[in-house]
Amino acid sequence: MRLAIVGATGAVGHEFLRVLENSPLQFSELRLYASPRSAGSKLTFKGKEITVEVMPEGPIAADVILASAGGSISKTYAPVWVEGGAVVIDNSSAFRYDADVPLVVPEINGDAALKHKGIIANPNCTTAIAAVAVYPLHQRFKVKRMIVSTYQATSGAGAKGMDELLHETRRYFDGETVGNQVFAHPIPFNLIPHIDSFQDNGYTKEEMKVVWETHKIFGDDSFKVSCTAVRIPTLRAHSEAITLELEKPATPEEAREILSKAPGVQLVDDPGNKVYPMPLNASGKYDVEVGRIRASLVFDGGLELFVSGDQLLKGAALNAVQIAEYLQAKGALPSGEVAAG
Repeated sequence: MRLAIVGATGAVGHEFLRVLENSPLQFSELRLYASPRSAGSKLTFKGKEITVEVMPEGPIAADVILASAGGSISKTYAPVWVEGGAVVIDNSSAFRYDADVPLVVPEINGDAALKHKGIIANPNCTTAIAAVAVYPLHQRFKVKRMIVSTYQATSGAGAKGMDELLHETRRYFDGETVGNQVFAHPIPFNLIPHIDSFQDNGYTKEEMKVVWETHKIFGDDSFKVSCTAVRIPTLRAHSEAITLELEKPATPEEAREILSKAPGVQLVDDPGNKVYPMPLNASGKYDVEVGRIRASLVFDGGLELFVSGDQLLKGAALNAVQIAEYLQAKGALPSGEVAAG
């Protein structure tokens, strides 16, 4: 199988390579593509250097393309890549709400990927992290209402977002005026309740993505979802406080039992010993940490929980690679020896 990464030099592109180092995905060729500005640079995979190529205007000679170059690039070129014979797993928002494009979290709706017509969408990072934690509870107790408050790291804005946090924090400690280019306001020592553009209903697009995408991934739009998304001055891993009203009453003990066995979840829930999900621990981790599980004081029989997950992994690169692994395991992709460069 021939594998290609488009957007290889970005933050998610680098994570693709790290995830593939330890992935069971079998491929015989790996090619890396980026903008002309990054072409010619070299990235290391399995100890060997691969030269980054300029993304072509036409088809890419690959069986699978992992794309993370932005929505406009994907919207324009993904159909071209599909016409050239590739399956495109797209990390942007370009196709997530297209009825003909499956939106996939393998632990939840992996079979939807088998129904693709050339393009498979990767969810928004915030949605993916919440969905892995909530879906096992939804299966057992049926969510009626879901309220999410997010604490999103600067990694959500890519490498430039993380660089801005570091650079402007240094300026603060040097006594200089703190500025902002990536974010709407200076991010050091601040919280910004504004991610993506505001919609007519007063919610941001980031918040509405959680609503739209959760319904699509679960295959169920009968329950209500609300979200408040906040950018915080951490480097990596998003956290979320989630309140669930359930059709069938649940106890925290029942929830812990279910989540302790749920795929893609690590139960981190021992508050008496100061053990709970945190970005510091979730960073670089494949599983989503779930803890602070308690009975809701608002919804009888409902639950409150706190989750932390790596935005660049389960929220992006890891989930996309897992989709490819799922397809190959089901015989829907060619297989081959793992490329060494």
